[in-house]
Amino acid sequence: MAYSRAMNSTDAEVGGLGAVSSRAPKVTTAATLFAEPLVPMITVVGVMILTVLAISTARTAGLVAALWAANAVAVAVWLRSGRGLSYDLSFGGLVCIGVMAGQFLAGNRPDLAVMFTMANMAEVVAGVFLARRFAPTLNLASVDGAGRFILCAALAPIGGGLIAATGLSLMQGADFLSSFQTWWFGHALGLAVVAPFILALEKQPIRAMLSPWRALETALLIGLLGVTCFLVYFMMRFQFGFVLIPVLILIAARLRVVGVTAALVVVSVCAIGSLIIGSGTWRVDPSDLAERAMLTQLTLLFGFVPIVLVASLLEERDRLSERAKAGQLRAERASEAKSRLLANVAHEIKSPIGGVIGIGDLWSSGQLGPVTETQREMAEMMVKTARQVEALSHDLLDVARAESGAVKVELRPTDVPGVLDDVCRATALRPEAARLKLTVVAEGDGLVALADSQRLAQVIDNLATNAVKYAAAGGEVIFRASRIYDGVRIEVIDRGPGLSPEKQAQLFEPFNRLGLERSAVEGHGIGLALAKRLVELQGGTIGVVSAPGQGSTFWIELPAA
Repeated sequence: MAYSRAMNSTDAEVGGLGAVSSRAPKVTTAATLFAEPLVPMITVVGVMILTVLAISTARTAGLVAALWAANAVAVAVWLRSGRGLSYDLSFGGLVCIGVMAGQFLAGNRPDLAVMFTMANMAEVVAGVFLARRFAPTLNLASVDGAGRFILCAALAPIGGGLIAATGLSLMQGADFLSSFQTWWFGHALGLAVVAPFILALEKQPIRAMLSPWRALETALLIGLLGVTCFLVYFMMRFQFGFVLIPVLILIAARLRVVGVTAALVVVSVCAIGSLIIGSGTWRVDPSDLAERAMLTQLTLLFGFVPIVLVASLLEERDRLSERAKAGQLRAERASEAKSRLLANVAHEIKSPIGGVIGIGDLWSSGQLGPVTETQREMAEMMVKTARQVEALSHDLLDVARAESGAVKVELRPTDVPGVLDDVCRATALRPEAARLKLTVVAEGDGLVALADSQRLAQVIDNLATNAVKYAAAGGEVIFRASRIYDGVRIEVIDRGPGLSPEKQAQLFEPFNRLGLERSAVEGHGIGLALAKRLVELQGGTIGVVSAPGQGSTFWIELPAA
């Protein structure tokens, strides 16, 4: 069928109503229309029946009905079934015939039937044009799309209302303002309630509702709404329409847009039906019927119709959540692949590097024969470089194991000042720390964290290595431990050049050396990324406080034992 073409269709022939897409047009011709006549013919019959029902049962301001669904059906099906100049003219002609037939079947005089048909067609054409121009995707599953369509529904009846009110004023002497406002609100209500319901009828939500439990839930919720509407509109003598809001929100939360739009159709029919027959609250209301109709219309439009936006927001959230989950799954798979690659590379590096180190040691020590001083220096340089590559392979293995979850940590009470003393003594033996003052500060007693002592020492050693590398000559590095409200805080403080906010944001990214790749400072940009992962495995957090020219304070917070 041609019922859902508008969701994927593009610009039509020149002159089509509100064509906005720039892609190649998919033209629906009159021949195609009559080759597949079921949808348009059903639409025409539906428009005719709804016209008769509205005129026969819902008139409140002279000859104007308080709820008009025929135009909403015509607009929704027109938007979904196709576009193109010839299609628009053909479908519009069929809708015009349906409206005109309904007018005559309802007993209107020929002059009134013609005038009302003109007004209704002006509204239908305006609704199609505005929707194609300002809500071309017809996507009610987003707040923006639903909001745009509801706005179009509010604006479309204005032209038709002016034509109808002017015609009734001239032909019948009817009050212009009363006729116009009843037309505008009643037709806007129909477009804002019925049209979204038709547009929301997609295969996926309908298929989901056909599952046994979902169908039972739908039946229970709609049944609850029906009972509530019966009590509110047909039994109670006071205005208790607000009790419908929680039910509608519940339906929006469970059944989303298709459910809440169907619920609004039920509420609108019950509200206008109660008004027409004078039941419930309206039994004792002495005000004019047109005034009561306007009050009911405004309540429905501003009190209940916005709940469609709640359902749209929930659907949009669901869609974004699914995309986020899919993106997270892709990222996890990519991370696993990267971890396997790092592990394989590290393993492949270790064996030949071990051989290079062994040969270099033998060469530099003269065990392979006499060597000159230059040859010894070259051999020692080769060994030094090979050991750097070996250290890199170990770091790569650690990163791969940490990211894959293969690193096991044994959490037990750990004396933090003791770990800091051990790391400080090891750091002091490094040649680059010769002119630095290394200090351990323990603020308070009971600085015992729940941690893996070996992994914690590895993390602090990585931070100390960075501090020694980047601290100014003759400066100071401080290892500090202090108690926080629910744990222990460890700080490694240097008096180096500090970090800008931009560099801090990139600090814990693997292989990111913050622009120091060509500097004399050695490193591969792995240590901090590994430290972050190891701290997280121990249930802690890691961060940095720094400013250019003021040094850096790397901190770790771990739960207290």
